[in-house]
Parts: sequence; structure tokens; C-alpha cells
Amino acid sequence: MSEEKKSLNFIEHIIEEDLRNGFSTDHLRFRFPPEPNGYLHIGHASSICLNFGLGLKYDAPVNLRFDDTNPEKEEQEYVDAIKRDVEWLGFKWAHECYASDYFPDLYKWAVEFIKAGKAYVDSQSSDEMAKQKGTPTVPGTDSPFRNRSVDENLDLLERMKNGEFEAGSHVLRAKIDMASSNMLMRDPIMYRIIHKYHHRTANNWCIYPMYDWAHGESDYLEQVSHSFCTLEFAMHRELYDWFLDQVYDIEKVRPKQREFARRNLSHTIVSKRKLLKLVQEKFVTAWDDPRMPTISGLRRRGYTPDSIRNFADTIGIAKRDNLIDVSLLEYCVREDLNKKAARVMAVLDPVKVIITNYPEGQEEWLDAENNPEEEVMTYRKVPFSREIYIEREDFREEANRKFFRLKLGGEVRLKNAYIIKAESCVKDADGTITEIHCTYDVDSKSGSGTEASMRKVKGTLHWVSVAHAEQVEVRLYDRLFNDAAPDSHKEVDFLEFINPDSLNVVKGFVEPSLKNVKEGETFQFQRLGYFCVDKDTSENSIVFNKTVSLRDTWAKLESK
Repeated sequence: MSEEKKSLNFIEHIIEEDLRNGFSTDHLRFRFPPEPNGYLHIGHASSICLNFGLGLKYDAPVNLRFDDTNPEKEEQEYVDAIKRDVEWLGFKWAHECYASDYFPDLYKWAVEFIKAGKAYVDSQSSDEMAKQKGTPTVPGTDSPFRNRSVDENLDLLERMKNGEFEAGSHVLRAKIDMASSNMLMRDPIMYRIIHKYHHRTANNWCIYPMYDWAHGESDYLEQVSHSFCTLEFAMHRELYDWFLDQVYDIEKVRPKQREFARRNLSHTIVSKRKLLKLVQEKFVTAWDDPRMPTISGLRRRGYTPDSIRNFADTIGIAKRDNLIDVSLLEYCVREDLNKKAARVMAVLDPVKVIITNYPEGQEEWLDAENNPEEEVMTYRKVPFSREIYIEREDFREEANRKFFRLKLGGEVRLKNAYIIKAESCVKDADGTITEIHCTYDVDSKSGSGTEASMRKVKGTLHWVSVAHAEQVEVRLYDRLFNDAAPDSHKEVDFLEFINPDSLNVVKGFVEPSLKNVKEGETFQFQRLGYFCVDKDTSENSIVFNKTVSLRDTWAKLESK
């Protein structure tokens, strides 16, 4: 067996086996079928990458089909967001489709089901239907309306469609087997009455198809060859096939449903209902809050399409559910941004340094490399002056030998600049250090080639010139949940695990090269991490979001 064959995932093995058995590659077609009742999250990203990745691998079309069968929860905003997310990830769909496109076909088939004695209108309440459905070990009992006449069923269905009945008064059920071991086969509901405005069909319909009825038939109408869904739909496959059996034409492609495992992410939830709750109850600002696991939230935080696609490729496709540590996702974006993000200097907790022997009023512009990972190195100019900012934690009055930053009587190199020595410090009435007074070695300028410039000192600090600094707002994000699996505790509300320190907003200073940054641009703040320009940035205010630290600090915390 070749290396390529060995590397195939089980989904690709299914397709390859079909091709070996005579299925034509010309008939391969896939789909990504989101329900527009929320924003897509990182779990959807894996499904997007799977289906569109198969399309690229086999040069086959992939449809983007919206499962818009529940107007009570769906909105055009979600449709637009989903399209943006798929495009941002770098994928193009062959056709933009909607389950609502097929409402006439589905209704026509439902009428044929009734005529063939395979469907009936049930007028029981939902509680009554639940009771007569039985249990996994006890067969169900027939509805008292199961043997209604064809004419009565047709009349009731049309009146349901026309809006003559209240929601909940009637449903259309398939007539299958109330004793089936698969409870989904016990006369499942095909249509229910909903009097709500639909974002595409307006008020044209008062009945809406259930997922199981609409999904497989939509696949069939689009001639999708392979319909991939997550494991919770494994029990639905029998019903998927039964519905297809009633309409299938042997001259056409018959869709095949297969299931793969959901890949859950630690310290995260991926239930759209619960994500909506976070938005509605103001635990986050919106669906695209950078703490959210939504694709739009990850994008706003500074994640790149390549990093998410690499993450999906790394975790792969499996047959069993498992929990992926979020640090793997962070690793993927860190690796990607390391190659792409320009290095710049920013100080987020500033304390002023005055270089007492540097001439007052003098400034010089120093060369600084943009990214050492570049094939052809490029540089920018950064200003240096008598007064600079450094990070407050980079200075101590007294420190042991393992502290390689600035301390009284000690030396450090300023990145791209000079070696400085701390001589004294000034404190306010509370004992807080307000100024550090230093001297600099005039001959130690980086890159000058002098003997002093090559002198070794243990610490190198980033800094920003006070006179040239741009003040910015920086939003420091931590994980939204303190628990690795906040959604797994049956007796505890997932909201109990909200991290109260998931957002910390600070004012900092950055070098002047960042004066005209644009939304979405990413940078490495040297020694601090990767940061992205937020959409809240304006002419008068620059806002950065922290994407990820330079190292996985959570792994160290958890090990302790």
C-alpha cells in the first residue's frame, strides 16, 4: 500500500471504495449544510474544511446549502455571517442553495406519501404523541389518527399549509413502524405548523419540514453523492435512507450519509444555543467577541485562515468523539503568525526611563528588522530619544542573578539601540517607581561594528520613545472558561465556569510605525505576544486584541 493510501482518513476510504466499485468521479458532489440560527464556530470549521477539502481533492463541486427550515430561530444576519466565514477560510462553493428552495418539491412528495398510505395528519398534542411513542425497550402504540382516510389527510394538510390551524394543533407524520427498535422510525414528524415570517419565503408557508425530512431530500435534489454529518446523526441514517427509498429514481445519484466524530475543544462550548445565551446575557459583547469560539470571533482576535485550516488538518477526522486541547489551536496560530507577522515594539505597562547622558532634544532613527523569518530581510526605522518607556516588570531595584533584566547597577541592551545601566530611580508618595535614571554607552549602538556594540549583556529589552509613542488601547484576552469541559457537568450550569478575568483592558504605547494601522492587521509585539488591530479602531483611537502569547503559558499553569 502506498504512503498516500495509508494517509487517507476513513471518509476518503469510503469515497475511494465507491470509485473502485464503479462510481464515476463526475458524479461526486459534496455540501456544507449549516442552519442559519447562529454564527459558525470552530467545530463547523472542521466540517467546512472536510467538505470543501474533499471538493478540492477530487475536483468536485461543493454546495453551500442553508438548512432554513425553522423561521423561529433563523435570520438573514446569520446567512450573511456564514457566507463571510466560509469565504474567509478560503473556500468557494459551487452553488448557494437553501432548503426553502425545495419547499414546493417537499410538499408535492408529502402529498404523494399520503396518497400512497405512507403519511397521515396527527392531531394529538405533543405530550400525547410522546407518551404513545414508547421507550427504547417498549414499543410505541398507534396514534388514534393513524388510519385517517386519504381524502381527510389531504384536506387537513392543505389547510395546515394555508394557515387555517394554530401551531401545535396538527402535524404530518410518516407512517413507518411504531414498534421499530429505532425510535426515530416510529412515525416521525415530517411537517409542523409555524406562523412565523421566513427570511426568504416571507409568509408564503405556514408549515415547515423537519430536518430529517428536508435534509436527505435536499441532498437528493442537488444530487449530492456523499452527505457527511456528525455522530449524533448516526441513528438518523436509517430514516434518511427510508425517506430516499420513497422518492429515489434509479437513473439518478442516490446520496449516501456517513458520520464522523465531533471534535470538541477544551475550555470552550460549541452549542449555538449556549453561545447565543452568552451574547444575550452580555457575558460577551457579540457573536464576534474575540473570546468566542466562533469563526468571526477568532478572525477578530487575529487568527488566520491558514491557522484554522492547519488546525483542522492536524486534528483530522475520527470515528469517536474526543476533547482537543485548545493549546493546539493556539499553537497553530502561533506558528502561522511567526512566519507572517511583523515584529514591532510596544509597552503595555509603562514606566519611564530617562537616559541622563543622552543629549536633550536629540533623536535618532534606528534600523529594526521587520521579521527574521522573511526570505529577504526588510527593515523599518524606529526613533530613539533621551526618554523611553519600558515594561514595569522589566525593572527591579534589587534582584538575584537569575533576573536578566534591568536592575540598579546592572546593564541591559535596548533592542536595536544601546546598552544602558540603571543608576537610580524616583518614587511617588506611595512608593511606586515613576522614573528610572540610566546612562548609556555611547559606543554600544547595535550594528555599528564597534567593540562596545559587540559587548555581551544578558538581557535585551523592548522599548518605545516617549516623544514618538502612540497611545493605544490593548485588550488582553484569556480563556472564557476556567474549566476544560464547561459543558460536561450535568448538575452545574456552564455559566458557573465563566472566567471573570477573561478580558483585561490596558492603555499602552507603541512605536510610531503603527500610527496608520488597519483593521485585521497582525503584529508580534516583541516579547509580549501576537496582536491584531480591532474593528473598533478609529482615527482617534487604535485598539489591539491579543491573539496569543509567544509561549503556551496555560500549559505551565495547569501543570502546577
